[in-house]
This record gives sequence, structure tokens and C-alpha cells, in this order.
Amino acid sequence: MDMGLTGKVAVITGGSDGIGKAAAMSLAHEGVKVVICARRPENLEKAAQEIKAATGSEVMTVPTDITSPADIDVLFEKVVEAHGRVDILVNNAGTSAAGVFDTVSDETWKYDFELKVFGAIRCSNKVIPLMKSQGGGRIINITTPGGKAPAAGSVPTSVSRAAGIALTKEMSKDYAKDNILVNTVCIGLIKSMQHERRWEAANEKDSNLTLDAWYEEMGKNVPLGRVGDAKEAGDLITFLVSDRAAFITGVSVNIDGGASPVV
Repeated sequence: MDMGLTGKVAVITGGSDGIGKAAAMSLAHEGVKVVICARRPENLEKAAQEIKAATGSEVMTVPTDITSPADIDVLFEKVVEAHGRVDILVNNAGTSAAGVFDTVSDETWKYDFELKVFGAIRCSNKVIPLMKSQGGGRIINITTPGGKAPAAGSVPTSVSRAAGIALTKEMSKDYAKDNILVNTVCIGLIKSMQHERRWEAANEKDSNLTLDAWYEEMGKNVPLGRVGDAKEAGDLITFLVSDRAAFITGVSVNIDGGASPVV
């Protein structure tokens, strides 16, 4: 199936591992020139080499702190200098921060919104003029089902992700006339480095606990009975930015094995 993506340019924030790396890998397989950014240069270069080896596609790395407006300016200056355009933006940078409401500090709230909400806003503001001049583009905001159905002890993430979902719908209305399609992928339990770090901490207490066993236990709470693979999320993102999804905008898609109580 031709996805119509060959030669497109994609910027993926938080692209050195997990969902971002998987999206970059999937897009690169379709002939997209990918630009990945994250804070740690060594992790970026490792991811870039893996993507190049697997796909033969062009990969550009730009170390970037998405909470820094100055870093975002530099990121897109370098992308435009190298490629002259941006066809796809995946706002993926983020961490999982969750606590009971009255235990969460102002600093934690501020950082979470700077990273997940203002990061997406600032990056989108950089690409929208480019996409308008090109005749269109695609923006994917990565959020979670918790932004639609918050659980206890889920702030600030559930609130910042709710903002990301609302931002997606609003932007889709503003820019449909410009052929800029904006959607959100709501990530459930997906294998990632943050889950592996939690397993490492648990493994220090119980050396017999394997990573596979850790994921198997996590998967018991998922209706499909397993934790998802990052590749599955990457392939979904690739479909949503492709020509095959040209009539889809302003939607949220859960990828959570059926775990969310809402659609």
C-alpha cells in the first residue's frame, strides 16, 4: 500500500526512544526524511544510527529541550535550512507525572505544562506558516486516554493531556481550510523506557523478576491481555499522517488494548 509519504519531511519531538523513535522508524520505512530531537545527544545519535541501518532513510538529529523557546527556534531554523519545509510534526515529548492533587507542587504543574502543552503549542506555531505555504501538512499530538477519563492520583498528566486533546480539536477547526490535518493519538500501556526503568527498580529488589514477566503482569489489566509495542503506535501515527487518512482530522484515537472506559 502506497502511503504517499516518500520525500516528506517529519519532525518528531522526544524522538530518541519509545513512541517517538518508533514513529520515526515507521515513517522512515515509508521514505520520509525524519528529524528527531530530544535533550540527550548520545541517545539521539544512537536512535538515528538504528533508524538509518533499518531503513536506509535520511535521519537528522537536533538536541533540543522542548521546554526552551530558544531551543525550539534553533530546531526549526536547522530543519528549514536543511530541508526547506516541514510536512509532518509529531508532538511527542513528554513524561509520565502522576500524583494525588494536594501532593503536587507548583513546580511540577508548571514543568508538565511547559513540556507537554506549551511545547506542542510552540512547535506547532513554527510549522503552521510553513505548512500553509506548502499547501498543507499533518500534526499529531501525543496524549493519553487519561486526558478524557482521569483516574485518581493522575495529575498533572491527566490535566495537561486533556489540554492537548482540546488543543487538537481547536487547531483542526482553525486549519482545515489550509489542508493542515491535526489529530491526537492517546497512548495507553505501551512498552517504553519509562516502564523499563520502573522494572529495573523492581528488579533490584527481586532479581528473579524478568522484563517479560513485568510486562506480562502489567498486561493483565488490559482487555487484550498484553502491553502494546511502540511499533504499533508508530504505525498508527504513520497512517494518520499519510494520504490514506486525508479525510481524518480533529479525532483522538486510543491505542490502549481496550483499557480506556471512553471512546
